[in-house]
Amino acid sequence: MGEFSIFHWLIVLAIILIFFGGRRIPEVMKGLGEGIRSFKEGMAGTTPPPAAPPAAPPAAAPVAPVQSEEKK
Repeated sequence: MGEFSIFHWLIVLAIILIFFGGRRIPEVMKGLGEGIRSFKEGMAGTTPPPAAPPAAPPAAAPVAPVQSEEKK
């Protein structure tokens, strides 16, 4: 009674699929992995390197004003 058989695990898997659906499981697993990674880094006392600031967009060249010719 205290041990889980393969049938118990299949029932648990089916319930998880019903609750979360096939599309949300990868998102949940990704979040779980990031949480575990963050926890391990916190326990080790290390911090992740800071993210690089975004690169500044290139300066645009000045544009000469367009002169229109008036026809009489």
